[in-house]
Amino acid sequence: MRIVFFIFLLFSTFTYAQDKPKLVQRDPFLQNPVKNQPQKSNTNNKINIRHADEISKNPLKYDGNQFFKGNVVLEHQGSILYADEVIVYEAENFVKAIGNVKLQNPDGSVITASEMEYDGNTQKGVARKNVVLNDPKGTIIKTETMYYDRVSNLAYYNTGGTINDGKSTTYSKSATYNLALRTINLTDNVRIEDKDYILDGINVVQNQNTNIVDINGPTTITNRKNPKNRIFTEKGTHNLNTKESFLNKNSRIYYNDKILTGDEMYYNQLTGFGKATGNVTLDDPLEKRYLKGGYGEIFEKKDSAMMTKSPYAVKILETDSLYFASEKILSYQKLDSTNVKKSYLRAFKKARIYKSNAQGRADSIAFNETDGVMHMYTNPILWSGEKQVTGDKVEAYFNTENENIDSLKVIGNGLAISKVDSLNMKDEFNQVKGKLMVVYYEGKDIKEVKVIGNAQSISYVDDVNEKTKEKERIGITLSSCGIINANFEEQALQIVSCSISAMSTNYPMSKIGPDQKKFPDFNWNTKDRIRKWQDILVDSPNYEEIKYESSDALFNQAQAIIDKAKAAEEAKKPKRVRK
Repeated sequence: MRIVFFIFLLFSTFTYAQDKPKLVQRDPFLQNPVKNQPQKSNTNNKINIRHADEISKNPLKYDGNQFFKGNVVLEHQGSILYADEVIVYEAENFVKAIGNVKLQNPDGSVITASEMEYDGNTQKGVARKNVVLNDPKGTIIKTETMYYDRVSNLAYYNTGGTINDGKSTTYSKSATYNLALRTINLTDNVRIEDKDYILDGINVVQNQNTNIVDINGPTTITNRKNPKNRIFTEKGTHNLNTKESFLNKNSRIYYNDKILTGDEMYYNQLTGFGKATGNVTLDDPLEKRYLKGGYGEIFEKKDSAMMTKSPYAVKILETDSLYFASEKILSYQKLDSTNVKKSYLRAFKKARIYKSNAQGRADSIAFNETDGVMHMYTNPILWSGEKQVTGDKVEAYFNTENENIDSLKVIGNGLAISKVDSLNMKDEFNQVKGKLMVVYYEGKDIKEVKVIGNAQSISYVDDVNEKTKEKERIGITLSSCGIINANFEEQALQIVSCSISAMSTNYPMSKIGPDQKKFPDFNWNTKDRIRKWQDILVDSPNYEEIKYESSDALFNQAQAIIDKAKAAEEAKKPKRVRK
């Protein structure tokens, strides 16, 4: 057999000398990487034929080049090539393999295909039709055309392919696999699927060792069980094992119908915990409310969130908006005793609120958004127009249909103050106080006050000329009783009823001193009052305190007359002279 094979080789050599085979047209990928440089070949670089059932050469077939058939085995630089048929372009150190092609490499990777071209000089190959690459650690790549570079240990496709590692399946238009590093650079219509999540992007790099994906360009990671819960980013990393994501550009986390954004974000899809820093926004379209701050955290499974670093919240109403600010803001949802899910908002430390017709401050505020009930704790103060309400605790009740405040309940040391005339700068204020106070709104302004327990009031009384409508100050009424019902009519406080141990006294302006015009706990606060929504962004707007003009002229005149009369009486009395 060896003699026959030797005679065949001599014949083939003679035939080759008589009829030189044509050079093959190869894929540009297989060319020498350095243009216009001659191919270098030596004995060690030659492709070696280990076995073939048949050896043939026909000037009319394969451009006159040798071809081998049946269980063909070739070897080159430690790689073994198997095929049904192989055409050898000896002068170029190049082969074409056809049928059941398998390339087995020293690193343990295996490529199978229907056809393959391989250049022994550049150590590059092109596999076509039903191409499958298996790496030693179980990653399987399938495509129709694969380019392989043994020197750089890279495999590449650009006609679409799938990659499976046993845990996830990856689809992409193009991919470059570094077999040494086990990293895959995926581009164009990238999709990575596992049993729980789907990643869609345009350019990601997947590390098969760590299962960490580097994201470049718009990418979405979607929860299969709840597709509305998803992540979007244009730059970041995602761990396919732990489901942790670090997001760095134009990122959004969608969860429970809410959207979290920020400059830098972290999210764990297994635990549902996420955090964001820098320009953080948590949008809740269903509640028509969003939170902003410098740092935020979300807890998907508890349906709660926390915002710090100058946080504020905005509740968007039909014709208005309600603003909250404090050092820390919490938002959450939970089931009540009737198993109905309700939404809550809590502001802690130096809490402030703003609405066009109501502004307030307290140490903390709790707001039941579903029922429209707001609690203000520790030194609460609420302004509405030219009226101010304070107490130990204030509860505000909103009409959930028209979204306006219906009423206030002031529990403990309630005090309502109203400027008598907002058009002048006189130091004149109507006041009513007591243990429990209920304040009722009409439209957007305070209309009625009911005080229960140690009820007291100070009200300015005017006489109105029916013809000219001019007002003339009559005096001040001091009332004290168990229950007071009063109305505010154009800033004037009208006592409707004063019952249970009732006592009222009318004083002309000339007979009531400044110490009787205000309750001891009177505190008309213009320095800290919130006048526009932006004022909630600071602890206090620190406005200049308004200086009011004294309204004690008549009293002072009367007092001067009295003092003068007393002095005259004293002068008439005989003086006792000591001897």
